[in-house]
This record gives sequence, structure tokens and C-alpha cells, in this order.
Amino acid sequence: MTNFALIPARAGSKRIKNKNIKHFCGQPLIAYSIDVAKKSGLFSDIVVSTDCPNIAELSKSLGAIVPFYRPDELANDFAGTREVIEHAIVELESQNKLYDYCCCIYATAPFLQTTYLKQGLDILKTDSSKAFAFSTTTFAFPVQRALTTKNGHLTPLFKEHMYTRSQDLDEAIHDAGQFYWGSTKDFLTDKVIFSEHSSPVNIPRHLVQDIDTQEDWDRAELMYKAYMNL
Repeated sequence: MTNFALIPARAGSKRIKNKNIKHFCGQPLIAYSIDVAKKSGLFSDIVVSTDCPNIAELSKSLGAIVPFYRPDELANDFAGTREVIEHAIVELESQNKLYDYCCCIYATAPFLQTTYLKQGLDILKTDSSKAFAFSTTTFAFPVQRALTTKNGHLTPLFKEHMYTRSQDLDEAIHDAGQFYWGSTKDFLTDKVIFSEHSSPVNIPRHLVQDIDTQEDWDRAELMYKAYMNL
């Protein structure tokens, strides 16, 4: 079986300019995703999907390939990850590059480890009922006790659980935003990733951090330095 890693990395990040290639703890952020894909030994090719020549050249220098450029309609703020994956699979097939599995790895995943990539692929190989496997982590606080504000007034999201003991509530998980495994044929179907078609690969919270804002970036660097003893 042959697999490829797909790393989406468009140029138009709004909240953190040039986020995908900005230096994070000493090297471009995308370098961490390319490096973990290489170290895993799971992939015949590491493909970067980008609309930017600068990102393409950097990615190639780091050991990835850029066999196509992403069209503008898939490089805006509204294009979804699934659309980008589907485009990559179809484009690669048109070049006679055929793979059994694809793993979409975000360019913003400096904490990702090979162990979890391997777990995801193992799930798909051993459980034929699952089409996808993706990174998840637990919420740090029971979601059933969440609060919100409406018209300036504080209100619980789930009033029935406002005074339920936390130990009596079911633990909730969420998408960790690091990777999504799936067979190439299943990615091209209408099967939904966030559904019964998927299995979670749970990652400890200390290895998960969204990087969408400058505050996220600063927190991620502090976490990374602490974890790596830098």
C-alpha cells in the first residue's frame, strides 16, 4: 500500500501574516509538519498544496514535493480542508500518481508526533468499518458547564447540567487540528469525517495548541520551549 501526506499551506493568512513559513522556535512553521511526516516513514510522497511560489520553493528545500499549484478558488478564506484534499487526490491521479491512503497534516502542527500518525493508519488498516481517523484531544473543563452571554446577560449553555458534578458528566473530545487520515477513495465520497465513519486518535492536551492568532502563537512557542527544554 502507498500513502501520501498532504500539507495545505496557502499564502493568505490574515491574522498572522505568512504564518505557514514564519519562524517558530528557530525554523519555518511548516518545517515541523514536513519533518514529522518524513520521520514517520509512512509516506511515499509528502505533497504541499499551495498557491504561493515562495512556500513551494521552501517546501521543496525541506524535502516535500509540489506537483501542482492550488487554484485561487481553493486558496481563499472560505475553502474547506476536505475540498483541498479532494483536489489534491484528483490532481495527483491525473498525473498517474496513485495512492491508497492520504493523511492531511496541517502546516500548523509543531507538536505532532509520529506515534499518533502511525496509530491513525493502524486504525484504518485493522477496522474496515472506518473510513477516517483524525487527531482529537479532551476538553480541559466539562463542556456541559459552559457559559455564554446574550444581550449582555450571562447564561449557561446547558441549564440542566449547571449544577451537575463534573465527575458525573461524560468527557467530551474535540478535533485537535493536526491530521486527518483516510483512504483516497473514501475522501472522494460523501462520507462525513465528523461522524460514525471515523475513529479518534486521542492526543494529550499538552501536545495540542491551535495557532490562529498572535496570542495562540506566543502560547505555542512557550509550550514548545517548555516541552523541548529549550
